[in-house]
Amino acid sequence: MCGKVVLVGAGPGDPGLLTWKGKKALEQADVVVYDRLVSPAVLDLIPPGVRRINVGKKAACHPVPQERINEILLEQARAGHRVVRLKGGDPFVFGRGGEELELLARSGVDFEEIPGVTSAIAAPAYAGIPVTHRDYASSLHIITGHARAGKELEIDFPALVRAGGTLVFVMGVSALPRITAGLMEAGMDGATPAALVENGTLPVQRRCVATLATLTQQSAEMEIRSPAVIVVGEVCTLSDAFCWVEKQPLHGRRILVTRPRDRAGALSEKLRDLGAEVWEYPCIETVPLVPCPDMETALGNLKAYEWLVFTSPAGVEVFGNQMRTLGWDGRNLAGIRLAALGPGTARALSILGLRTDFMPAVYDAEHLGQELPARGRVLILRAAQGSPALTETLARRTIAYDDIAVYRTVLTGPDTVLAQAVEEGAVSAVTFTSASTVRGFLRAVGTRADLSRITALCIGQQTAAEARSHGLRAEVAREATPEALVELARVCCQNI
Repeated sequence: MCGKVVLVGAGPGDPGLLTWKGKKALEQADVVVYDRLVSPAVLDLIPPGVRRINVGKKAACHPVPQERINEILLEQARAGHRVVRLKGGDPFVFGRGGEELELLARSGVDFEEIPGVTSAIAAPAYAGIPVTHRDYASSLHIITGHARAGKELEIDFPALVRAGGTLVFVMGVSALPRITAGLMEAGMDGATPAALVENGTLPVQRRCVATLATLTQQSAEMEIRSPAVIVVGEVCTLSDAFCWVEKQPLHGRRILVTRPRDRAGALSEKLRDLGAEVWEYPCIETVPLVPCPDMETALGNLKAYEWLVFTSPAGVEVFGNQMRTLGWDGRNLAGIRLAALGPGTARALSILGLRTDFMPAVYDAEHLGQELPARGRVLILRAAQGSPALTETLARRTIAYDDIAVYRTVLTGPDTVLAQAVEEGAVSAVTFTSASTVRGFLRAVGTRADLSRITALCIGQQTAAEARSHGLRAEVAREATPEALVELARVCCQNI
């Protein structure tokens, strides 16, 4: 049975600009074929287990020729797969999307095209440049500044000058001198406002606002590089007043989120909302201990316990899976009180339909042990490497407990790309939600990495102590919640 190809516009980079329909297509894909200019944040939306094929196209460098890309789409569809062809911007706006569909159409393969937000409009918008405005421009003209290999740039400059309005050139950075000269030779005033927007819609976006006559020199001084769009017209004068992106508190800051990928979403989204460039690098993975005979035995004798204690959502998830295996619901926990280390763990319990009876004022293991109002025996379901502060405190209070490991934390391996970014000072700060995420980060970057320029944003004093022991500058959130960690990032990173 033949599959289907869905041509999806990934937008210009900001994952929030991917359309709802495009995201749904990614979630239903078996295979995703993508280009270099699709941002990592959009690629993070591809579900685990989906095959990824990187065809790596960029200006003047096509490691996979266009003809071969067309064949890959056909081959994957004929293999019965649902294929998403993910392209930056909009596939039909200088994206060669039409060429990729031609072979599929001739071969009788089912396909559809989901438009994306084009950088020709989005990049100027994020730079505070409305491409049309009643007082400045009543028309918009989008032109490619990229010439076919071995050929001269073919642009009718006199026609563009006569047309007036706003001119937007995409893929034109290398041809910028020719474009500006061509417009002036055709009669456009060199004092006409003009701009170059690099990495439009991304947290690392930069803009160069000048005139047609000075844009080439000023952008060279700023070392503006591709991808960038060129905007020519009176609307560029509005950029300084309207450029909202640069006013975001974390604009230009790159923050690494180290928590497991399935728990990083909310934190990453809040940081992006403040303008940060977020790298999601899960330095640890949680692996359930299955089977877990100690837990099974304890649950079989649950009436012997007064409290059931959880220190993380991962422990709650393992317990929830065991409840489903046993056919249990809340009625089986009658008479048992539930304690959670913090709000995230409490939310995980609520998903199971269970209410948390106790949570410490300070969300760490020591305070949980100090404040737990227990008289009878306590059952703790947590990681194999759980903090000893909890059990040591309970022991000092002569409270009986069973501490059962229901999952283990695995550190990820070395990562040369991340290590290089740290070495080059490209990472402003790293979020740590546990001591194990600190250890996982150090394993990824290597023990010889210079960490002196990185700010460690930590949940809890124990996590901060682990970070400081390795030479990191550690700051501690006021409480162990994603919201408090974001607040800490906002305060600390503005001073970096």
